[in-house]
Amino acid sequence: MKKIIFCCFLWTLGAHAQTPRVLVFSKTLRYHHVSIAAGNVAIQRLGLENGFQVDTTTNAAYFTEDSLRHYAAVIFLSTTGNVLDTAQQADLERYIQAGGGYVGIHSASATETDWPWYGHLVGAVFNGHPPQPVPGTVVVAAVNHPATLGMPLRWQRTDEWYNFRNRIDSLQVLLLADETTYAGGTNGTYHPLAWYHNYDGGRSFYTALGHLPEHYQDSLFLHHVLVGIQYAIGQNHLDYGKAYTKRILQ
Repeated sequence: MKKIIFCCFLWTLGAHAQTPRVLVFSKTLRYHHVSIAAGNVAIQRLGLENGFQVDTTTNAAYFTEDSLRHYAAVIFLSTTGNVLDTAQQADLERYIQAGGGYVGIHSASATETDWPWYGHLVGAVFNGHPPQPVPGTVVVAAVNHPATLGMPLRWQRTDEWYNFRNRIDSLQVLLLADETTYAGGTNGTYHPLAWYHNYDGGRSFYTALGHLPEHYQDSLFLHHVLVGIQYAIGQNHLDYGKAYTKRILQ
């Protein structure tokens, strides 16, 4: 994997003495992507090269207020199923309301699909995909954006092409799928694949790409993920005085 460092971009990290720390969460209760291991290694490498610390876990017990307050962002790496209990859900809501950051990669959108708040945080809900990964074309929607830097305007790649439902209107779309280049797309001529937005006091970045292990050796994809992480980290500051969801104590 090539060394990826991106220092001068629109989303600068806060000038704080404390090194930002991110939590990579990859618990799966449905399909388990074999690419998760490669994703964990790649994100740890990105952290070493770009000035943030990385913890990785499949343990939902990290989703308590006492734990989350130590992280500038949480990354849901190909999670699936209902991975948090109600108390953990409430503490994630409070974390975002306090100004925390969220990054969702690939099947993060197939996680907690019956929890409307989480669907809004991601920006859309998974709604199926073609039977297997196939070649297709990604269209860059935000040409001069840091998260698409270096990508060809029409990026040919093999991936698992997600369809979505319940997409919210406020998304800043970065990448689109060209459904004419593969079979099984159901979102039509406007099919977002990656986006970011501010939500409920925090920041959210999502990319549907990243199904295969080799994607985590791809410098274009890793740069895309890196900028998303840096956006989610933001100013690396939490203010729990702004959180309004009530905690559920167990």
